[in-house]
Amino acid sequence: MVDLALPRGAVAGQQLPILPLTASKLSFATSTGTWVGPIDLTIDQAGVTVVLGPNGAGKSVLLRLLHGLLEPTTGEVTWNGRAMDREIRLRQAMVFQSPVVLRRSVAANLRYALRIRGYRGAALRERVDAWLSHADLVPQGRRPATVLSGGEKQRLAIARALCGGPDVLFLDEPAANLDGASVIAIEKLLQTARDAGTKLVLVTHDLNQARRLADDVVFMVAGQARERAPASRFFDQPQSPEAQAFIDGRIVL
Repeated sequence: MVDLALPRGAVAGQQLPILPLTASKLSFATSTGTWVGPIDLTIDQAGVTVVLGPNGAGKSVLLRLLHGLLEPTTGEVTWNGRAMDREIRLRQAMVFQSPVVLRRSVAANLRYALRIRGYRGAALRERVDAWLSHADLVPQGRRPATVLSGGEKQRLAIARALCGGPDVLFLDEPAANLDGASVIAIEKLLQTARDAGTKLVLVTHDLNQARRLADDVVFMVAGQARERAPASRFFDQPQSPEAQAFIDGRIVL
C-alpha cells in the first residue's frame, strides 16, 4: 500500500517545521477601502482551522494573504519566523472555490504536481494510482480533466494539491454550490489529509460544514478577526454578539 503522506519537510530534504504561521498587523487595502485588517493571528496547531463569517467578511482575502498570492498593504506573514521562500511555497498549497485543472488528462494533472516534487519512475506511477483511487477518480484517469463534472474537478484539484504531501493546505469554499454526494466525497478527502498530518485552513460560510470539520474557528466580520476559539467552545458559547447572531442565522453586517 502506498503511503499517502510525505514526512513533513521532505520536499526540502530536511525536517524543520514551517509552522507556526503568523500574521502580524496584517492588512490589505485598495482604492475602494480596507478589505482585511489589521489582523494579528497565529496558526500553529494540528487539525482544521475554519475561517468562518458572512459574505464580504474578508475571509478569502485573508487566505490569499496567508498563502502569498496577495502582497499585504501593512504587516507581514511569517512561517516559523521566516518570510516566504521557494521551500515554503513547495510545502503549502491552495485550492480555490472554482477548481483549476490543467488541460491534460486527470492522471497527468497528478503526474505534473508530483514531478515538481521530485517523483519519478515507479514511485511516481504508484502515487498517481493511489491518489486516483483515493479521490475516486480511477475511471476518469485517462479522460481530459476539462470534461469532468464540477465535483470531480474539485476532487482532482484537492488530490493534486495533497498528493505531494504539503504541510499546509488552504481551501477557499471548496464545496460551495456542489451536490451532497460531492460534498461528502470532498470532506472525506479533507479528513483523511488531516489524519495524515496536513494542516488545513478552510474558508467557509457554511455553518454545518464548519461544525463537521473544524477543530478551531477564526470568526471574521468586516475584515476583522473578531473571535478565535476551539470549535466546541465557539459553537456552544460564542463570545461576540456578531458570532452569536451568525450562529443563530441572523444577518451580520
